[in-house]
Amino acid sequence: MESLAPLIDWLRPDWLLDLVVLSDDYYRGRYIAGLWTTIKLAVLSIIFSLIVGIIGAAVQGAPSRTLRVLVGAFVAFFRNTPPLVQLYFFYFAIGTVLRITGENGLPQPLVSNFGWAVIALSLFAGALNTEIFRAGIEAVPRSTVEAAEALGYTRLQIYREIVLPLAIRISLPALGTNLVNLVKTTTLAYAIAVPELLYVSAQIWSEDLNVREMMNVLLISYVGLVAVLVWVLHRWEKALRIPGYGE
Repeated sequence: MESLAPLIDWLRPDWLLDLVVLSDDYYRGRYIAGLWTTIKLAVLSIIFSLIVGIIGAAVQGAPSRTLRVLVGAFVAFFRNTPPLVQLYFFYFAIGTVLRITGENGLPQPLVSNFGWAVIALSLFAGALNTEIFRAGIEAVPRSTVEAAEALGYTRLQIYREIVLPLAIRISLPALGTNLVNLVKTTTLAYAIAVPELLYVSAQIWSEDLNVREMMNVLLISYVGLVAVLVWVLHRWEKALRIPGYGE
């Protein structure tokens, strides 16, 4: 890292970037660990929220009124309460009940704080994804579904092979916005001591007294993460585009 010293000294006064995360092995290791935790948290939450959204949207179109009411209540609960409150509810209310006896005979949590963060964020974003996919499903032309029924497709086949692929194409702009918000919402895991980027950065600036500089590093880090996600979503949208459809 000695070759980077002139660059670090030049950046610090001019750009207010204290690159201690590059010049110091200890801080660099902690920062990379926090970045990796944030990436894992975001990726897992995105995957599970998409699964929840797809299943929820499918159930909303089910013949059973009971299932539709249950999904509606699920969406209403997670859409109308703050995600931080939901995170606290899972971690402190449910987490304190779900405990197992460890090898030392003392009670231990069944789910870690990282696990509760994934669960809470996935359900929160999944509730919103349910509504997004539902809107996409309702936008699929009825004539397309009738044509599939005339060809002998079952209800499951119609949903899996025709309705869902078209609904995803229609829903991608709104879905992308929700997934970007989900990545930014991962910072709430700081509240239950998940060692993600914000948590690690706060520890670094409390030890090195470089709050302003680390906040700039943190901001740039999230801009980079979101930029990667937006690029992937744009590539996905371009790959799924059907010429002439929806125009």
